[in-house]
Amino acid sequence: MPSAVKPPQTLYDKVFQDHIVEEKDDGTILLYIDRHLVHEVTSPQAFEGLRNAGRRVRRPDCTLATVDHNIPTTSRKNLTTTSEFIEEADSRTQCVTLEDNVKAFDLTYFGLGDKRQGIVHIIGPEQGFTLPGSTVVCGDSHTSTHGAFGALAFGIGTSEVEHVLATQTLITRRSKNMRVQVDGELAPGVSSKDIILHVIGVIGTAGGTGAVIEFCGSAIRGLSMEARMSICNMSIEAGARAGMVAPDQTTFDYLKGRPLAPKPDSAEWKKAVAYWSSLKSDEAATYDISVFIDCKDIAPTVSWGTSPQDVVPITGVVPGPDDFQDEDKKAACIRALEYMGLTAGTPMQDITLDKIFIGSCTNARIEDLRAAARVVEGKKIARNLKRAMIVPGSGLVKRQAESEGLDKIFTDAGFEWREAGCSMCLGMNPDILSPKERCASTSNRNFEGRQGAGGRTHLMSPVMAAAAAIVGNLADVRKLAPAPSFASKSSPKVELNAHTEDIESDNDLDRILDAPADPQSHSSGSTKPPPASAGPGIPAFTTLRGYAAPFEISNIDTDAIIPKQFLKTIKRSGLGTALFHAWRYLPGTNDENPKFILNQEPYRQSKILVCTGPNFGCGSSREHAPWALLDFGITCVIAPSYGDIFFNNMFKNGMLPIVIPPGAALDAVAAEAKAGREIEVDLTSQTIRDKDGKQLATFDVEEFRKHCLMNGIDDIGLTMASADKIEQFEGKRTREWPWLDGSGYLARHRSGPVKVQAVPVPSTNRGEVLKEPLDW
Repeated sequence: MPSAVKPPQTLYDKVFQDHIVEEKDDGTILLYIDRHLVHEVTSPQAFEGLRNAGRRVRRPDCTLATVDHNIPTTSRKNLTTTSEFIEEADSRTQCVTLEDNVKAFDLTYFGLGDKRQGIVHIIGPEQGFTLPGSTVVCGDSHTSTHGAFGALAFGIGTSEVEHVLATQTLITRRSKNMRVQVDGELAPGVSSKDIILHVIGVIGTAGGTGAVIEFCGSAIRGLSMEARMSICNMSIEAGARAGMVAPDQTTFDYLKGRPLAPKPDSAEWKKAVAYWSSLKSDEAATYDISVFIDCKDIAPTVSWGTSPQDVVPITGVVPGPDDFQDEDKKAACIRALEYMGLTAGTPMQDITLDKIFIGSCTNARIEDLRAAARVVEGKKIARNLKRAMIVPGSGLVKRQAESEGLDKIFTDAGFEWREAGCSMCLGMNPDILSPKERCASTSNRNFEGRQGAGGRTHLMSPVMAAAAAIVGNLADVRKLAPAPSFASKSSPKVELNAHTEDIESDNDLDRILDAPADPQSHSSGSTKPPPASAGPGIPAFTTLRGYAAPFEISNIDTDAIIPKQFLKTIKRSGLGTALFHAWRYLPGTNDENPKFILNQEPYRQSKILVCTGPNFGCGSSREHAPWALLDFGITCVIAPSYGDIFFNNMFKNGMLPIVIPPGAALDAVAAEAKAGREIEVDLTSQTIRDKDGKQLATFDVEEFRKHCLMNGIDDIGLTMASADKIEQFEGKRTREWPWLDGSGYLARHRSGPVKVQAVPVPSTNRGEVLKEPLDW
């Protein structure tokens, strides 16, 4: 009997299909994760969960940790220990906690004393840890960056970080397929950052919700890997679960010689390239959504408001409410203009700046710094600027830039030359804006307070930020200097070293060669799968009755739900007082704003939140947002749509996000909320009723998620029951894709996996290094 013909598949379909461990009848899928990146902000509670449940990290060889969000970017010449270097107590606690955790769980770590330390989404590709066709996750929404390699890469919440650490899998479902095709030739001065800002302006911040975007077309094909990374990085700002670009020769050339990629021209490299070359959408593949963009329509683009969709060409003017027909967009425009201190009709190039920031996981690679330096060279920054900063994305990028003299070009012009880190992108470290300060930024978000409470952010490309620094206003780089084309496929190389484990004696060699060869041998301290465990569980959710607080705001982002200054915690609790902090309190005080809904009776006792605007919870992957809601007492949110990661995070915490489209049903629920009357949410019957029992609306919820909520089931304990299937998949993975078992970690003269040797972590007290993992 002839075998069935395989239906046409997209790039996303192919990568997703190759990582399915188990698929249930209801469409729930256990997906294997190849690469896990960890940083200090979203991991402490995950490691705490492992300790509490007596679990280990299943695949230390697939996990790479660094510090980036909290750290100072000042000189490290006097660095001794992390605890002595970081002055801010909360930041110091998070970073030291990560150091303790990587030692205890025996993980590879690039700390402050390691030249490879940097922003997590820059060091992954830089080291060759990111590979085509792999699945990549991190407790950070901009994990979508790695999709530039043809990887399926997405951000996850802290509960999912714990899930991956314990099981190397995630419970998920298929996403929709979306295509964004960009054709034509980029005009001088137009870069990949302008492409993605333009795309988000066209489709909106919720345009990709529930979908994985494949970026394709002649313009995308003509970009370097670094430019493709910038585009995929901001897929999340379009609401997408991930962004992807099919791998090609540009991809392979970039990866050649990277420390953790297969060795060039080896049999393994050839096998890998053959597989990677198959990862492209079939000609007959279909997409749920398609968007077509012509490069001639893209100009140097800047943001004017408080959402990445609020963009115009630099030659344009600040829009006003009358420029929008949708009432929600009119209201959002009014709010944004007030926050940004702008007047409709003002030419964008008349907007005066206070600070310049060139950095972030979007635009802090060597290619970005080279482009900015070409604009700046021989000039001086404007006198009206209070500060202009260049923050390289990694220690290796910094070294490469210094070897080329870029640091001198910037410092001669008046810029500060900093150490690697997230810096002013999100202002969790000392690099922040003061209230009402205006910044030209190469980062990815312009949310209210993103770069500092009351700070005003304008997003743009590195060359546009460089031009703004010279002029002192938002500026058109094409007027300032001959603007280079950004369509070059060549990706710059930075200095790289293999850093495999040193073998200094026969005993070292014997110790390594005696290591078990099966995939499970990567589990720290054990060759057996972790035990099946029900775990701590979560409270069961069946029926909820209480007051519902009404919100009529669109695109309520995670920075609004809980500002980043409250993320510096290693616990899940105690965040209720920070919920909607910028809205609950009068600016610069701890005095309640009486106009804010949660400061009014009866809404102080709210258990439910009803939002009539779309895209609730967009933005960061931080699980602190649902934790803050939960700590306040809100366990259910009702809205027309959600940011994907926030939606998942609510379920992971035993909370119920309900989707009700705009219309009579949502209006009826909102009316009860506005009237200050209790409503009842019945998960069993999937019904919302008023206080008298009259039905207001019905809602859908996935059967698997409903089952878990109603029974208080811990996802990790559930997954542990499939340990045999995970082990079987790992065996297949080793046979078919051996490079994913860490071929980049290999010494030249052996065949088994060896964990990459990172710089030892100094003890915070005795200067000792813990050499053995803790035994629980």
